[in-house]
Amino acid sequence: MSELCAREIVKRFPIAGGELEILRGVDLEVSVGESIGILGVSGSGKSTLLHILGGLERPTVGSVCYQHTEVYQLDGPALARHRNQRVGFVFQFHHLLPEFDAEENVMLPCLIAGWSKRRARERAQELLGEVSLMDRRHHSPGKLSGGERQRVAIARALALSPPVLLADEPTGNLDPYTAEQVEEILLRLNAEAGTALILVTHNEKLAGRLGKKCYLRGGRLES
Repeated sequence: MSELCAREIVKRFPIAGGELEILRGVDLEVSVGESIGILGVSGSGKSTLLHILGGLERPTVGSVCYQHTEVYQLDGPALARHRNQRVGFVFQFHHLLPEFDAEENVMLPCLIAGWSKRRARERAQELLGEVSLMDRRHHSPGKLSGGERQRVAIARALALSPPVLLADEPTGNLDPYTAEQVEEILLRLNAEAGTALILVTHNEKLAGRLGKKCYLRGGRLES
């Protein structure tokens, strides 16, 4: 069963005197529990593609469907619910809210979805336990290491058990040892929870550990 299907994705950006075409007809299909690595040089459009797949940036041309729902035909509130409940995001920089502790950051997607504080806290503690951070749950992001902050970000991304997890260079800002820890968590969650994983990376070794790897070249995705 397909969790995500993107067809003929084109993305153009206006520039002085015309347009710059970054993506030139990208097709991608991801099934339940599948893991895909997307590689490419800097500026090839990898992050732009991930943002389009996640409902963050509208394509110039093309469609993105999650379980037969056409993402960019949703109205504003429905699109916001889609991003909150059906897609998990992990970026190179964690984007945790500094005024909240680790537990509260993980609770946020649940609270936005209308959960009670008690239920959201229980879910946050469950996930922080899975990434071995229960003893750090009341620490603010500023008191956590880079690897710990990224593990909190992963827990937050999985708070609502989204069918698809999108990761944009999730280990690119970490030292090799910490990066390997984060990689192991992502791969374990993909295998155990059946969450489809799409991971953008420069790391050939990491991409090789995924079920499939593709290269973004000249605006097109190649196997």
